Amino acid sequence: MKLTIATRESRLALWQAEHVKALLEQQGHSVTLLGMTTKGDQILDRSLSKVGGKGLFVKELEVALEEGRADLAVHSLKDVPMELPEGFALACVMEREDPRDAFVSPKYAKLSALPQGAVVGTSSLRRVALLRAVRPDLRIEPLRGNLDTRLRKLDEGQYDAIVLAAAGLKRLGLENRIRAVFAPGEMLPAAGQGALGIEIRSDRQDVAAALAPLVHQGTWLRVAAERAVSRAMGGSCSMPLAAYATLEGGQLSIQAAWGDPEGRVALVCADAAASVAELSAAETLGTQVAARLKGGVLRAGGSLDTEKH
Repeated sequence: MKLTIATRESRLALWQAEHVKALLEQQGHSVTLLGMTTKGDQILDRSLSKVGGKGLFVKELEVALEEGRADLAVHSLKDVPMELPEGFALACVMEREDPRDAFVSPKYAKLSALPQGAVVGTSSLRRVALLRAVRPDLRIEPLRGNLDTRLRKLDEGQYDAIVLAAAGLKRLGLENRIRAVFAPGEMLPAAGQGALGIEIRSDRQDVAAALAPLVHQGTWLRVAAERAVSRAMGGSCSMPLAAYATLEGGQLSIQAAWGDPEGRVALVCADAAASVAELSAAETLGTQVAARLKGGVLRAGGSLDTEKH
């Protein structure tokens, strides 16, 4: 089968698309890439929460699918909106890479080693909230751009440290830049972090069948629960929300946290566990955790009023 993959043109996005291409070619398919620049790649002077959310990274790719110029689009799952537009479907979730956050610094070995007032770069409201909960004395400054741009800004001395997804660094062979990884208990990951999702037009059952061998069901169960938390919370990049699930012996456990990026309200956490074998059950568990989290946020005096993207 001849297949065209729509992909962003950043080095990490191209690595991800090439990875999927190689796996599909092993299945006997003929695969080409369609590189595209998205609005999310172009707008670098403002935070995503102010310009339309992470959906900016996928819209142009969806247009290519809709127009038949591409058959599938490869995304970092944490960039995929919780609700896909009508006519599109998440057809495949692949085995997860390291879901944790990484501490990257040329001078300091870990977060606790940073001096008071040190400058840490991140544009993730989740990371801002979690960092503020642990180190309210730090200066947290915005950091946009692709992975190489973020590392260059760090090396130029604009920041004392930055926080990045460990998965992206590992995929690009930059593992040596990681000074420390945060255990999930220290900094809870974003929903879907480290996993790749493949989007198709929902009427393309032929493409779904071609992707079936790439599906990793255990990862899909975990991220389905995480994304259900985010969906139920009205989650978008303007929501300082973390959700992370583990699966052992059919037992799915999920933790979620909501934090105030301004540090005015204490971190609110919730968790749940259940025996799960199907995506619908994983989503139900995630929705239950979200309900507990909402109650905790409102009791703490936090606000859940955010724009949905």
